Amino acid sequence: PILYSYFRSSCSWRVRIALALKGIAYDVVPVNLLKDGGQQFSAEFKAVNPMQQVPALKIDGITLSQSLAIIHYLEDTRPKPRLLPQDLKKRAQVRMIADHIVSGIQPLQNLSVVAQMGEKKMEWAQNCIASGFQALEQILQHTAGRYCVGDEVTMADLCLVPQVFNAERFKVDMGPYPTITRINKALLELEAFKVSHPSQQPDTPAEL
Repeated sequence: PILYSYFRSSCSWRVRIALALKGIAYDVVPVNLLKDGGQQFSAEFKAVNPMQQVPALKIDGITLSQSLAIIHYLEDTRPKPRLLPQDLKKRAQVRMIADHIVSGIQPLQNLSVVAQMGEKKMEWAQNCIASGFQALEQILQHTAGRYCVGDEVTMADLCLVPQVFNAERFKVDMGPYPTITRINKALLELEAFKVSHPSQQPDTPAEL
């Protein structure tokens, strides 16, 4: 498998965690979202992903984009360890939390959106993340065990950790979100989350 990734992309990080948890070896092709006006806009990469976004994964003779679509495919084809609970109610909760982050928070503070906000970009990102985290904190108080839903790592956790990383990067006050903070800390102790971390990637700048 070949993963087109950017070290700091939260969407790429979700997929890196899934690959690590499932023990899938892969090669990385870095796509720098800032260099040369954004390498994702090159004709070469547009042929890989017409949406000109990372991640993209070449695997089993197909090319997939969109992080959750990739993770669902990995789950369908390489089901161990499981990232979706067998219990249908818990499974629905995992998908709900993942969608809450992937659709309701992350796109609003994505690089392409924040770049259009000019001087207000920090304030914009903080507000988008804070409003999303207020809802997420409330949800997790009902679903969480050690992790987002119960005591097993699920797709929801793969979405949570990169989003907390974004929140910290945008200097969001995490004080009001003790459940999010507790779960994030527990997840960052796991090897799959460590090896996939933005600080550990082949394209991570030396100063980071």
